[in-house]
Amino acid sequence: MLLLDGAVLLFNLFILVSLPPGANADEEQWWLFLLRQPARVLVTTFFLLCLAGSLLLLPLAGTGNIAPIDAAFTAVSAVCVTGLVVLDTAKDFTTTGHVFILVLIQLGGLGIMSITTIALHVLGRRLSLRHERLVAGMTASSHHDLIESLALILKCTFLFEGAGALLLSAAFLFEGKTLGSALWEGVFTAVSAFCNAGFGLQSNNLIAYQHNPVVLHTVAALIILGGLAPATSILIPRWLSGKTVPIAARIALTITVGLLATGFFFLLAFEWHGVLGGLSFGDKLHNAWLQSVTLRTAGFNSVELGGVAAPTLLIMPALMFIGGSPGGTAGGIKTTTLAILVLTFWAGISDKKYLVVQHRRIHPGTVFRAVTVTMAGLLVWFVVVLMLAITQRISAPALIFEATSALATVGLTIGATPMLDEIGKVIIILTMFIGRIGPVTLFMLLNDEEEVSGARYPVERIAIT
Repeated sequence: MLLLDGAVLLFNLFILVSLPPGANADEEQWWLFLLRQPARVLVTTFFLLCLAGSLLLLPLAGTGNIAPIDAAFTAVSAVCVTGLVVLDTAKDFTTTGHVFILVLIQLGGLGIMSITTIALHVLGRRLSLRHERLVAGMTASSHHDLIESLALILKCTFLFEGAGALLLSAAFLFEGKTLGSALWEGVFTAVSAFCNAGFGLQSNNLIAYQHNPVVLHTVAALIILGGLAPATSILIPRWLSGKTVPIAARIALTITVGLLATGFFFLLAFEWHGVLGGLSFGDKLHNAWLQSVTLRTAGFNSVELGGVAAPTLLIMPALMFIGGSPGGTAGGIKTTTLAILVLTFWAGISDKKYLVVQHRRIHPGTVFRAVTVTMAGLLVWFVVVLMLAITQRISAPALIFEATSALATVGLTIGATPMLDEIGKVIIILTMFIGRIGPVTLFMLLNDEEEVSGARYPVERIAIT
């Protein structure tokens, strides 16, 4: 663990520390190429973390011999907080392996650049303006209060994870586990839930606890809080009381509630006599709620998803593709992107020229980015599904579900993951990686400084309908 933390911290310090005085233009060229775009640093750091995790899981973490492709799959799934597994986390990894996986989840969920920046601040190192803009762009923080924003992220993370770990440990203790086992499983599950990772220390995930509402609702609460930005999470009491909150937070919270309610309703409606059929009335409600929440890119399951009905298979990928909110640990195209698309649709059919929310006009560039992120996600999703269909002997519904789950970093499966061959595993590994950094990377590339031009062009109207 120390080796992993040290490697990540040293690399980020290497990236963030200013060039030595007197460096010439040729020496700066490589640095400028990397630092000019936050996306390049994001891709590099996540790649190195995945590589370090893969190397660590090979010799030390398994109860038996672990194939390199399986170690890489597990490491990428942990770093990208996805939760898809080709090995049994509980049986195929030792306690050391579990610790490595937990560290990878935490670093991948928090954002290693956030940790490094806070470390530099604690060490008394002042960041240059370029580096501050770099980290602000990568963490969706304000340039003017970067350290405060990052400190809030760390405080909220450890506060929520700590509270969740205590509740879960108590629940596991009452389930008959020993004190040490209950504490370790509580910590692991809490971190995995808040980071929306979906890894568990039970071979059947949370199915063993489908009759325990404390476990189900604690995990669900952690997933929701992790899927929201910390700055949004702390506004929930204010929002619930009807007070004014920033527009972005209001949109994220409103869409989140709407999606959770939608998933809950459809799961109850379609699976009442299906995968929920053997449960009591109360347990049906509890498990349907958890499964609706976990579709927001968490990957936990308390019921067997392989037997869900066809209508459910249509609803679940749609909710997975949307994902969580900006600034959180969830994947997907994000709730705010969905909101912008819906507002654009409504403005189109009502013949409005601008998007207006709470007497504020939405910048046109936001609309362009929302459309671009959605189209990019759909394009990658189609290519992944096509590649899997060509290379894997698995049913189309299972492949579509698997591709959506990997791209949205959800981690749920209806049985395709264990059937993947090496080519399929490589495709899913790449998909998880793209899903973790893709939309964010695309947003940062589009958010680069625009060239100011005084040119004006004639307007051309093109028939759409």
